Amino acid sequence: MSAVGAMLYREGKIRATNVTFIVWDLLHPLANLVFFGAGMDLLVGKPTAISGASYPAFFLPGVLGMACMVIASNTAYGFFMDRDNGIFYEQLTYPLGRGEFLIGKMMFNVMVVLAESLVTIAAGALLFGLRVPVAAWAPLLAGIVVSTAGWFFFFATLALRIRRNDAFNAVSSTSFMLLPMSSLFYPTAPMPGWLRHAAMANPITWSIDFLRACTLGTGFDATLATEAVAFLVFSGAMFLLATRSLRTQ
Repeated sequence: MSAVGAMLYREGKIRATNVTFIVWDLLHPLANLVFFGAGMDLLVGKPTAISGASYPAFFLPGVLGMACMVIASNTAYGFFMDRDNGIFYEQLTYPLGRGEFLIGKMMFNVMVVLAESLVTIAAGALLFGLRVPVAAWAPLLAGIVVSTAGWFFFFATLALRIRRNDAFNAVSSTSFMLLPMSSLFYPTAPMPGWLRHAAMANPITWSIDFLRACTLGTGFDATLATEAVAFLVFSGAMFLLATRSLRTQ
């Protein structure tokens, strides 16, 4: 078994011991789409500022992007449990590179997020009549993979550099406050100037805008291309930081 395959196997065995956790991972994005999406659809009316789409259609990529962050944060918290029982330091003696260690964990995250994304998209089609253009499936799935990787490496860096789990919870919870300062819940165009500038500099906006262009089929322009490149740079930087942090353990 390869080093990355061994990490995938271990992560799968851990999750399999807690069925409730798996169900939560798979269904919480669906719950967000159904309850928040349907409620806001009634409040704001059918068309939004994005191509006249319904609010659930506008909100769907936001739900997918938020799921990438939540799963990444939950997995990164596992570093603290591994430290407590001693398995973390034992793993560092295994014949696998630090990059392979992180990539194995990240790939398990990707598998979970892809599964829950398919469940959420299917529910959106059934309940709200949402349809993802056929030509957009490949870039959409690629965007989900890159978004998941970037956020996992981000939260892994925090978990590896912060020794106390209460401090990690405080920092990670604060990072989720960036969600309202993004294009997740509403378009950036009608925002106040200061908030719009903050949202456009937010990595959450970069990933969600890309996913939204895929699900709505609005196409890609220079702004989206810049955001996509920026998120790739962000993901690469987080991987390097996480690997460096792991080497110092």
